[in-house]
Amino acid sequence: MNLEQLQSFVEVARTGHFTRAAAQLHLAQPSLSRQIATLEAALGAELFHRVRGNITLTAAGESLLPLARRMLADAEAVRYEMQELAGLRSGRVRLGATPTLCISLVAEVLTAFHTAYPGIQLHLTEGGSRGLLDELAGGGLDLALITTTEDGDNPAASLRRIPLLTEELVVVSAAQSTVFGGRESITLAELAALPQITFHENYDLRAATMQAFAEAGLSPQIVLEGSEMDAVLRCVERGLGVAVVPAMVLADRPGLCSARLSAPRLTRSISLAHRGDVALTRAAEAMQRMIVDTADILASVGGVGDALIVRAG
Repeated sequence: MNLEQLQSFVEVARTGHFTRAAAQLHLAQPSLSRQIATLEAALGAELFHRVRGNITLTAAGESLLPLARRMLADAEAVRYEMQELAGLRSGRVRLGATPTLCISLVAEVLTAFHTAYPGIQLHLTEGGSRGLLDELAGGGLDLALITTTEDGDNPAASLRRIPLLTEELVVVSAAQSTVFGGRESITLAELAALPQITFHENYDLRAATMQAFAEAGLSPQIVLEGSEMDAVLRCVERGLGVAVVPAMVLADRPGLCSARLSAPRLTRSISLAHRGDVALTRAAEAMQRMIVDTADILASVGGVGDALIVRAG
């Protein structure tokens, strides 16, 4: 069994077709078929059902697929690490982050990192925390910035988490709006009575907010549902409704005003996760240090407006 055979197997599984997989890998189809046959012989099991051109994974193939993807990702990480050890001014960092962090913390970090290390390739993946942790565990990411609303929400045992920040969730409205009546805080019951814009269902923030309403026996008045962060903020700025957002996104948003939630106060934890069974490349280590340093700066400032952002851990 070798990496070329695993790559061929993964590509056939992805495309569901030998001809398309061969074209993607720049191989002749007979060569690809031989690689798959050799791999099956080495493993002692068929990996694909081949019925009238319909290619599907067998039970053995389903078991092998996540392992093969992880082995290929690890091999790629080793290649980049060897380039760094050879003294090349190159490398790669694959960072994953939740949408709210992509428009705040991550934007600051990537700008500073690219200035300091212009030769390093940067790959950013945006998604929900659960999906990012799955991709991290599978070898598709080097680092993942995740958010949780409970301290006990930890990554899998194979992953390591560095607590960074605890951030307050605030209610935002258009800057010219009078829905807060000049007050600096409102209750959850008062929030439920306001026209509200909610996020797409893959946002961890939406689940936390809806859970708080459910536990209080409240039904929010939703006027727009299923939006992404930028769309939510733009709709709020135009007066369509209010939204619950992390305090960090208020930076450089003069079109918004905010109020804190007083009962209950909602917060979220921001952490940096990485695999514990694979050493970080030098480029990923540099990114990790820069993320931690940026979090320290944000914590030293103490927040945005009256909302709190403090160092976690």
